[in-house]
Amino acid sequence: MQNQQRQQDQQSQSHTSHNLLKLSDTDMTLGQRCQDIRGRQVVDTNGEEVGTVDDLMIDDAEQRVRFLRVASGGFLGMGAQKFLIPVDAIKQIKDEKVIVNHDREKIASSPVYDPDVVDERYYENVYGYYGYMPFWGAGYMHPGYPHLG
Repeated sequence: MQNQQRQQDQQSQSHTSHNLLKLSDTDMTLGQRCQDIRGRQVVDTNGEEVGTVDDLMIDDAEQRVRFLRVASGGFLGMGAQKFLIPVDAIKQIKDEKVIVNHDREKIASSPVYDPDVVDERYYENVYGYYGYMPFWGAGYMHPGYPHLG
């Protein structure tokens, strides 16, 4: 399994474009229903609430979840600021919470997600901000977040 994963990750290096889609905009599903963490609270390393997973960003070529899209603030979804957090940052997933390996201040200061100006450079900046290798980088190992079904 790991060899297959390694080969798939190495193949991703040859992609010139990294097209990420919101899972909610596709007809794809996660391998198991219980793995869908949309709607769960995101909590930092200190137990402080960061926001809510409002969508999952998937790599349409490899069909893997690459980022959590987290909404924070606002009222009834209006005016909420959105951030992308690499799945590499997930420390633990519980019934109603996703715990990430960064504190609230770090996440709040991360590059704001604006779908109108997102490109590969933006994704690379987000990975760099959090200290992770981009999924298309040489030697990247997927953290084990589930495949789409």
